Amino acid sequence: VIYNDANDYNVIVGEGDPWAREVVGVIDFGDMLHSYTVGDLAVAAAYAMLDKPDPITAAAHLVAGYHQTFALTEQELELLYPLIRARLCISVTNSAYQQQVEPDNEYLVISERPAWILLERLEDVSEEFAHCAFRHACGLAPESRSSAVVEWLEENANSLGRVVEPDLKVDDVVVLDLSFSSRELGDLTELSDVEAMTQRLFGRMKAAGASVGVGRYNEARPIYTSELFKAEGNDGAEWRTVHLGLDLFMKAGSPVFAPLDARIYCFCNNAGSLDYGPTIILEHKVANGTLTFFTLYGHLSNDSLEGLYDGKPVRQGERIARIGDYPINGGWPPHLHLQIIVDMLDREGEFPGVALPGQRDIWLSLSPDPNLIARIPADRFPSDEMSAEAILDVRDRRLSPTLSISYNEPLKIVRGGMQYLYDEDGRAYLDAVNNVAHVGHCHPRVVRAGQEQMAVLNTNTRYLHESLARYAERLCSTLPEPLRVCFLVCSGSEANELALRLARSHTRSEETIVVEAGYHGNTTSLIEISSYKFDGPGGAGPPPNVHKVPMPDLYRGQYKRSDPLAAGKYASHIAGEVEQIQQSGGQVGAFICESLLGCGGQIVLPTGYLSEAYRHVRNAGGVCIADEVQVGFGRVGSHFWGFETQGVVPDIVTLGKPIGNGHPLGAVVTTPEIAASFANGMEYFNTFGGNPVSCAIGLAVLDVIEAERLQENALKVGARLMDSLRGLMEEHPLIGDVRGLGLFVGVELVLDRETLEPAADQADYVVNRMKQRGILLSTDGPFHNVIKIKPPLVFTEANAEFLVSTLDKVLTEDFLKA
Repeated sequence: VIYNDANDYNVIVGEGDPWAREVVGVIDFGDMLHSYTVGDLAVAAAYAMLDKPDPITAAAHLVAGYHQTFALTEQELELLYPLIRARLCISVTNSAYQQQVEPDNEYLVISERPAWILLERLEDVSEEFAHCAFRHACGLAPESRSSAVVEWLEENANSLGRVVEPDLKVDDVVVLDLSFSSRELGDLTELSDVEAMTQRLFGRMKAAGASVGVGRYNEARPIYTSELFKAEGNDGAEWRTVHLGLDLFMKAGSPVFAPLDARIYCFCNNAGSLDYGPTIILEHKVANGTLTFFTLYGHLSNDSLEGLYDGKPVRQGERIARIGDYPINGGWPPHLHLQIIVDMLDREGEFPGVALPGQRDIWLSLSPDPNLIARIPADRFPSDEMSAEAILDVRDRRLSPTLSISYNEPLKIVRGGMQYLYDEDGRAYLDAVNNVAHVGHCHPRVVRAGQEQMAVLNTNTRYLHESLARYAERLCSTLPEPLRVCFLVCSGSEANELALRLARSHTRSEETIVVEAGYHGNTTSLIEISSYKFDGPGGAGPPPNVHKVPMPDLYRGQYKRSDPLAAGKYASHIAGEVEQIQQSGGQVGAFICESLLGCGGQIVLPTGYLSEAYRHVRNAGGVCIADEVQVGFGRVGSHFWGFETQGVVPDIVTLGKPIGNGHPLGAVVTTPEIAASFANGMEYFNTFGGNPVSCAIGLAVLDVIEAERLQENALKVGARLMDSLRGLMEEHPLIGDVRGLGLFVGVELVLDRETLEPAADQADYVVNRMKQRGILLSTDGPFHNVIKIKPPLVFTEANAEFLVSTLDKVLTEDFLKA
């Protein structure tokens, strides 16, 4: 007896962890009947596949879970896909009948439209591929015949003929790295310039003294990220990046030979851009005709197809083709694509040469390693890269446990490009949180500046070099008077550490006023002035010389946006701390505040707050430090520096993170008066601060901000992003507040807009689901319920629209509605 109606309207799940929720019950037993047990799975899978861009993957998850509890037989696995389609046919037929019987009952036809769409989509899915996917979900070899083909090729390796000249077994070949982490490719990761790519690859071969360059099997490659290789997955766009063949880069016109007896199975000129071009597929019957497999030869010359016909016999060692040239070969550098195929999946003239990473094992089973035929010695291939699991193991054993990792499922990132990061399989992630890559990950102008200077000189500042002088002049020109004296360091923490020394030397006092939830760095003295740390886990509170004032949060704090005097009221707490210091006989040393609070939850200071705060501190003889490590260099859009939005000029400004676009660089800029107080005879020297490479990179960052008008872009895109995010608030009550300036944005999630109860679990869920859908975000704030958005400034309006539309979808998911 089977339940026969497991759909999303009838299944009840438990509460708790959204990543581990379990089915706790079902309702509606009216469809129960006596039938084949696997029918229950077929019915459930049919419903699970509705409205899914990749229905087979959706079904495979269900198959995997079912098999773990109630193991499927081989016969059930073979029949499962036809049963799923049969159920869909019954569903649409029944819906048509029910419409006639009860035309006003909408529930009876609720699945009709998606069922028809799914039936049409499944017309393009091979029954054998679905079978392979379901076998793989059960932990079985996806293609059951693959192991027999591999075994035969291994046992008969010595009797196989060559594929090309020279002999790949003994002659010099060089294995090329075309992966996402490739340094050989550099910035040539697209085939927009085939000539440059050809020169790069053949230049590498020439340098190695090799006539053949080998492109690896099972390698995820960035050259397959055009729209041609794009597919819509269940969590956003995916690309077929995993190479299923072996590439042999050789001169155009080089001959190609049949490695063993065969017949022409099919041939075709796949003439589309970035396709195979002229292609031949051979069929091989071996083991006395009991075993069949195929070999594909792609990117051939036009004349390779002359005189061919289906079924034409081919003898081992016979020349069957020549390697084609650009653009006849599909638009690639000259090479042969060699691929083994176990099952043609009812295809003619072509077969996928690259696969989606999520389907990697299935396609590798359908297309085993072509080196079984090419027989290039294993020692020519580099060792495999460390897996994510291996890296995690080393981190656990060798690195401090205090070093955290982002996301429930950690990412292994191997390449960056402007506002995108790429994992080892080539999944592109829109980076909406890494503000360090200020002008874009691996911006070519910044990279080139560092490379060129590194090739000439890198030394310390005790020698004269022009780039230091030019950078100091250029940096100071962006700041108002009297901020005219620079100290160049290596990080934001070093900058804030030095700022404290400057202030204490000038005022001869260590009494420091700080803002609640502020964060300024990771050194001992900076932890002591960072409420985010000393009030957090493992913290011991502030030392006696550190005085904390409330965070000026107009959403959650004591004084709200509706209060026109909020800025002055928040600043009055600073006046109170000043008075307390003076009453105890002390001298105010410094007030340090981020121009916009990052770890505090993306807090925009009330208008006039800093001017009042600075007034109180300066009247008491103290120094005002503006921490611009997070928000400087045009991020706020309306101004180059965050403190400028408050109409103030600090005494000391600290810079880091975006200043070097990921290169370790930081700076402190102060007044001549304070700099003179610091010059007390003790030299301040920083071995790497202000070195020629860092200065060249810093200059390039400033050049790019100006040339690409990134401050203007931050203003325009940031305004549109915040408007769109605020537009979600009516639909999603979970969003309590949207705030920010430019591309410094916070979205605070609350369980109740009246009580402002933080929705930390929900924020964590959103960030992890957004990651799964290809967008990187993070959380911040004292309650970790604020989604922070601080992307590289090359973020576009289209990126903003994608972020908002994806967030809209995630916020409709059941866990968040519950």
